[in-house]
Parts: sequence; structure tokens; C-alpha cells
Amino acid sequence: MKAILFDMDGVLYEGERPIPGAAEALGWCREHAIPFRFLTNTTSRPREALMAKLAKMGIAASIDEIVTPPVAASDWLHRHADGPVATFVPERTRAEFADLPLAPPDAEQAAAVVIGDLGESWDFHTLNRAFRLLFDHPGTPLVALGLTRYWQAEDGPRLDAGPFVRALEYALGIEAVVLGKPGRGFFEAALASLGVAPSEAVMIGDDIRGDVDAAMQAGLAAIQVRTGKFRADDLDLGIRPTAVIDSIAELPDWWQDATRVES
Repeated sequence: MKAILFDMDGVLYEGERPIPGAAEALGWCREHAIPFRFLTNTTSRPREALMAKLAKMGIAASIDEIVTPPVAASDWLHRHADGPVATFVPERTRAEFADLPLAPPDAEQAAAVVIGDLGESWDFHTLNRAFRLLFDHPGTPLVALGLTRYWQAEDGPRLDAGPFVRALEYALGIEAVVLGKPGRGFFEAALASLGVAPSEAVMIGDDIRGDVDAAMQAGLAAIQVRTGKFRADDLDLGIRPTAVIDSIAELPDWWQDATRVES
């Protein structure tokens, strides 16, 4: 075991509230020179905003340590989209696509349609506009910034981008290009930036499907935390995490035990 991928929301914090012990666990990783990346499906904020949020919680992070779907999507679009791209993401997240030509809101055609977490900005008109861009021009790729079903906000669970992507897939009879969790390529991109193989890394998440099962399908070990969106019956779904811990605060003890067994 050489490196760690951390989910953020639900593992390091819940909404704007830090998980007790998160800053100390990350500090322990740095002290012991354990390389890591923050791997998040969050598309409502650019990486600079995520860095600032972590900093307020006592967790230092560089922009290169945060791997987000918009970063992966921007790279993919450079290689596969020839023309302006329609992005259904919050305005401040559009900055991650600044080096791409972007279609205006009234565009009737786009080289690709990108779906992220618009939160309360979703309405029928907005979803139908994405539908028509794809319906009127068959073959236009639908790019999903993850397929997360929901996330745990401070006031309760909230729908994420996944349900809206699935609605478009169902209506159009197409399959989205997934450039976020649980897409295998998203994990591989993070591992490549660390220079480690899947068997040399562990993913830590609160989502039994999108974090834990997806990481194991990609060849990583995976730890389920009992924070964030975790529910006790998640462990009855037939998915067997490498380990289950109460919170990220227990990571140092788990790591020391795991590496002791390996040695």
C-alpha cells in the first residue's frame, strides 16, 4: 500500500462542517510522506473554491492534489469535441472549461453536452434544453461529470447529477461518457498522477457504490467510512469493502495495521 485517494464530501466534511479528526488524519499522512489525491465528484465548485474550503478546516491542499470531473472532462473534450460545448454546470465551475469554446445559452447545436450538479437551478426548461441539443443532433456526446445519485447536505440528502444524466440516457436511448465516479477512467487518472498501480492504492469513501464498489472494480482496495451518506444497510448490499471504519479519524491506525501485515 503506497497511496490514498480521499473522497471529500462525507469523508472530510459534511456540507460546511468538518468531520472530527479529518485535519489530523491528513496531517498524519503528510508527516509520514504518504502520497494522496482528493478525488471528488463535486462539480458545483471549482478546485480553487475546494482548496479554500479545505483550508478553513485546517487541511492544506494544492490544486494538483484535487482531481475533479471537470478537469478530466476538459481533457476529454479537447480530444473528442470539435466545436463549442454546452455545459450544464454552475457558473463558477465553467471556469474549469475556460480553455474550450463554450456554446451560448441559446445555442441550437453543440459539439458535446456536459452535465454536472446544477442543484436547485435544475428545472424542466433547463433539462429539456439539454435533451433537445442531443435529440436534434444524433451522435452528439453526452458527457457526465459523475453518476453520483445524491449527496448528504447539512439539511439532508440532495439529488446529485446522476439522476439527471440517467433521465437523458433513458429519453434518448444513449449512454453517457462518464468522467467522474464511478467511471474506471476517473480512478485511473488519479492513480496516474500519483505514479502508482491500482493494487498499490486505497480509496476512502462514504458511498458504498460510487466510491467503494467502483474503486474495487478498478482494482483498488477500498475503505467505507460510517459518515456522510453511509447507512447501516449499505453493508447488506453484497459489496464487501476492504475495511469499514467509523470515520477518517481512524485512518492512521488502520494504515499502520495494514502495512504491518503486508511487511
